[in-house]
Amino acid sequence: MEQKGVTIWFTGMSGAGKTALALRLEEELRRRGLKVERLDGDIVRQGLTRDLGFSKEDRDKNIERVTFVAKLLTRTGVAVLCSFISPYQAARDNARRETGNFVEVYCYASLDTLVGRDVKGLYKKALAGEIPNFTGVSDPYEEPVNPEVVIDSGKETIEESLGKIVARLEELGYAPPAAEQAAYTTDEEAEIEARLAALGYL
Repeated sequence: MEQKGVTIWFTGMSGAGKTALALRLEEELRRRGLKVERLDGDIVRQGLTRDLGFSKEDRDKNIERVTFVAKLLTRTGVAVLCSFISPYQAARDNARRETGNFVEVYCYASLDTLVGRDVKGLYKKALAGEIPNFTGVSDPYEEPVNPEVVIDSGKETIEESLGKIVARLEELGYAPPAAEQAAYTTDEEAEIEARLAALGYL
């Protein structure tokens, strides 16, 4: 199938599994022969948006710039994987409008799960009032209204979550079905060919 450009937008609170899933999806889509680019919050803030802070205005500007890049890549037939907390519904809605082909993946995990897997202790500091503007604690996270995919990283394995995303992309025509597994191993095929040759069929 001819590749259709698409922006796959992973949203969710810090630690919900956005980047881990995007990395696995990138690997899977490349395996299927697709062109893929990945835009990640930490990477983008080192270059494209290093001048921005974490106020609502700066968060919106951050997503605005990422959306512009994603739109250009989507137009050229690339699968663009965007992993951003992107806490505000209006900014995500704008990304959907601008890019056209848009699949929103909501990565959910309970606050207890997020605190439990937070090796840097950021949630505990935020809950103690030591970090201002922390999404989900001292700053709001607006849950997606109607995402194409919802995953619960506290209850699903990464493979289960990946399977849900890939199935949706196939359904929407953005990913080709995985190549069917060969019915026989290479050794089995060689053995069968040898038998057929011995019988004079090859």
